[in-house]
Amino acid sequence: MRNAISKGKYYGVQDLIGSKPDAISITFENGQTALHIAITAGQKWIAKALIDGTNSANSHHLNIKDKNGNTALSYAARSGMMEIAKRLIKKNENLLAIPNGDNILPVQLACRAGHEDMTRHLYRNTLQQGCLKGDYGFNLLEECITKKMFDIALHLLHSYPKFAIYRFYKEGTKPIILTFAQTPSFVRENQLAFWRRWIYKCTRVKVDKGSVLSDGVGSVAAQRRATKIYDLKLMDAIAREIMHFICRKLSALDEDEFVQSGAVEATFQAIKNGIPEIAIEIAIEIAKINTDRLWTRTDPEDERNMFACAVAHRQEEVAQFLYGFNARIDTNIVFTKDRDGNNLLHLAAKLAPRSDLDHISGAARLQSELRWFNAVKGIVPHFYNYQKNFRGETPSQVFFNEHEKLLKEAEEWVKKTAESSTVVGTLIITIMFAVAFTVPGGNDQNTGFPIFLNKTTDSSTVPSPTVPFMIFVASDAISLFAASSSVLMFLGILASRYAYEDFFKSLPVKLIIGISSLFISIAAMMVAFCVALFIMLQGRLWIIIPVTLLAGFPIIIFVLLLSPFLVELYTMTFGPDIFDRKRKRWNDFNNRFWLSKLDSNRKRP
Repeated sequence: MRNAISKGKYYGVQDLIGSKPDAISITFENGQTALHIAITAGQKWIAKALIDGTNSANSHHLNIKDKNGNTALSYAARSGMMEIAKRLIKKNENLLAIPNGDNILPVQLACRAGHEDMTRHLYRNTLQQGCLKGDYGFNLLEECITKKMFDIALHLLHSYPKFAIYRFYKEGTKPIILTFAQTPSFVRENQLAFWRRWIYKCTRVKVDKGSVLSDGVGSVAAQRRATKIYDLKLMDAIAREIMHFICRKLSALDEDEFVQSGAVEATFQAIKNGIPEIAIEIAIEIAKINTDRLWTRTDPEDERNMFACAVAHRQEEVAQFLYGFNARIDTNIVFTKDRDGNNLLHLAAKLAPRSDLDHISGAARLQSELRWFNAVKGIVPHFYNYQKNFRGETPSQVFFNEHEKLLKEAEEWVKKTAESSTVVGTLIITIMFAVAFTVPGGNDQNTGFPIFLNKTTDSSTVPSPTVPFMIFVASDAISLFAASSSVLMFLGILASRYAYEDFFKSLPVKLIIGISSLFISIAAMMVAFCVALFIMLQGRLWIIIPVTLLAGFPIIIFVLLLSPFLVELYTMTFGPDIFDRKRKRWNDFNNRFWLSKLDSNRKRP
């Protein structure tokens, strides 16, 4: 029978079921029943026949477990067989509350396997069984957060709010905020293509906390609009709602309970895992209770306070918040070293993880590193640059050693860009210089002046070519001069010394001017071409309009390919300093903190 089921011999199995009504209760090796084997082998039709052949009198046979304690529903949940799971639940609802040998419910198995629809269906039915009030529910909450099934996680938290601070109800339990801080849950807009960022910002989503119970209506799966951007926005919105819910529960704790809640540890984990949203939210809650804990608490792994941890892991938003928040930064944050003897400048001098640099183009990577190092240098005492860590290295030495390879990559990228752009610019110069002496319509043989310079027409339907001709001359001149400026700027880049400090201001400025001039040159060249076509074809719009539209494609391509890089380069070169206290961002953070603290004090007895 086992062989017949595995090979999908349906009729042979059907005959056996007909001759033995209790065939579903027969166990084989490893304690598996025929139904276990059918689900494992993916034989859905056989599994359906076995389930349908079970009447209410012997439905308890569906509870049979294999040697590992797995029922047939556990198998179906782990395999994602939705139709089989529905039939099993209809026959015997008690299967939902039967854990396997590892004390894991079917809904948890489905979640671990990443089957969203299966998990959602089993969750709705398991919730009605009332077996998610304790450890099973809390463990499912952890699984849902880890697998980013945030709609189920949010509903669980609203159904059982104690899960937000479950550690106080059960000793030795890992706090849910720590699990959340170890799971990258939020969308990083800077890692999206620039056109996706605009769509992402304009997209509006609505978080329905009860939608998970309504057969998928309004749930994450049902709210999708055939666009990945909508999914990202919705996931981010639900994750933020979970974060706010947990933080509201933490804010109701007293100081000792808050320390025991694992929130401080979660802050460090969020910083290390690149989740500034969670780190800042918890930091606000910490500051409400006791501001000094922001600076006195250190990470046990490396003995760094929160600010030093943010600097070491390139968490600019967290570092900005802490720096702009604390008026005693000079004594509480700056004068600190970790267990390796590194001061803040040593930490800032280390190379950022490759994942943080992948979304930055070319030489801007090294510029970003220099910008961060110089920003931290600006908030520490001058003598910090001469202090040595336990390896005998100063911050500058650490920076040079860590970024040696990145310097070579940046130098090679800049040289190739300059060489390629110089070739393009030189070609444009050659063409536009020649065009200046071969103008449309030619020159008068007697005077040598261009024919269209002062030409008029008697026709009322054909406009005078004088104005278009002047536009052609101006466009040609602009293209020629812009291309010449671009070539000279790129030649200056090729002649640079490529020292570290050159990549901070000098080379980026030359790149911005060179690439911008090249863009202006190409755009003016296209305008000159279209105007020359207009003059020669004398109002034949049926050919002028299509060709003019086609001439805009090179400009569009140039913008799409290089404008994100130019914007990024311009922002890092001329943007405000990272730790500028006068920026509006600091005021927003401070206002948010003091308002929330005022509300918190009003609620406290």
